[in-house]
Amino acid sequence: MARLFIGLMSGTSVDAIDAVLMDFSDSDTRLLAHFSQQIDAELKDEINRVIDARAWPQETETLDHQFVETSVQAIHRLLEEAAVGADRVEAVGSHGQTVFHDPQGTPPVSIQLGSAEEIAHRAGIPTVGNFRKADIDAGGQGAPLACAYHARLFRDEHEDRAILNLGGIANLTFLPSDLFLQVTGFDTGPANTLSDAWIQHCRGLDFDRDGEWAKSGTVDQDLLDRMLQDPYFQRPPPKSTGRETFNLAWLQSMLARHETPLSEADVQATLVELTATSVAKAIHADPLAVTHVLLCGGGSHNVYLVSRLEHAMVGLSVECTDAHGVPSKWLEAMAFAWLAKQAVDGAPANLPSVTGACRDVVLGEVHSPN
Repeated sequence: MARLFIGLMSGTSVDAIDAVLMDFSDSDTRLLAHFSQQIDAELKDEINRVIDARAWPQETETLDHQFVETSVQAIHRLLEEAAVGADRVEAVGSHGQTVFHDPQGTPPVSIQLGSAEEIAHRAGIPTVGNFRKADIDAGGQGAPLACAYHARLFRDEHEDRAILNLGGIANLTFLPSDLFLQVTGFDTGPANTLSDAWIQHCRGLDFDRDGEWAKSGTVDQDLLDRMLQDPYFQRPPPKSTGRETFNLAWLQSMLARHETPLSEADVQATLVELTATSVAKAIHADPLAVTHVLLCGGGSHNVYLVSRLEHAMVGLSVECTDAHGVPSKWLEAMAFAWLAKQAVDGAPANLPSVTGACRDVVLGEVHSPN
């Protein structure tokens, strides 16, 4: 019997809400449909303003409603594409749009736009949201949360693997072939967030397509070394990060301490190298003897970034999850559909070995449409 769930994911780039329809029946797991709902430019600007303020303002009710509206549009368009009625869907798993993430603050907090209660009411489908809170309440980072789903799809008893998600932030999931060893994972640092911010600042573009601008520049080793000295890179896991740490102001502070001026393209090339180097260092430092790295997320389609990763991880097999039958663009949204299923079933879905939580917990709060 089919068990249909929707997953909604919006990352740090704030460009779109990725929506997927999944069938998690007992006998099969299938991606039935997918749709990407673009976020209105004005809404994107307002969300970025809130994120850049590095604080949670009180007057964001309207912003939350607007993000809910975009989420509901994504659900409706997805169901139209799939020719599936809302009454057939058990639940929606909505990640929401993270605007503030500080699991080590006092109190620890992670805040997302997009009220799951309102989405449930508007879409007429039970909706699960606020996925990070239970893990944070149990002493965890509340992130990354897709590692358990990565393990479900990609763990292999014949080789040690790593899944590398290249969103705004890069995160790794380490999958030991030995089933008695725990799955681990953490955020390694920036993936696309700094290079996106820099090209927006310099050229007014949303992103560096295929890394062509970065490819035209030259890596500055002094700047790269200075950026790698940031305390986040030295901190042991469990750890998670976001635009609260790695943002345009952070980059400009690094450039202000640089003795010689750099071309804008050289800065972009160095930011790509920062991602490749920090990921490679994290993989080589892990006790697991990884031989195979599977890429997902928007950055997995950046040709220049992937080439620099391959160079930094020479000797390892590097390929997209597409080669294993899982579309890299939709994997994170698929994970939140699965997390919704786990919540509906009352099944724990965090991995304390990843987040540092003191116990297994059910993630997310389920809201009925009534």
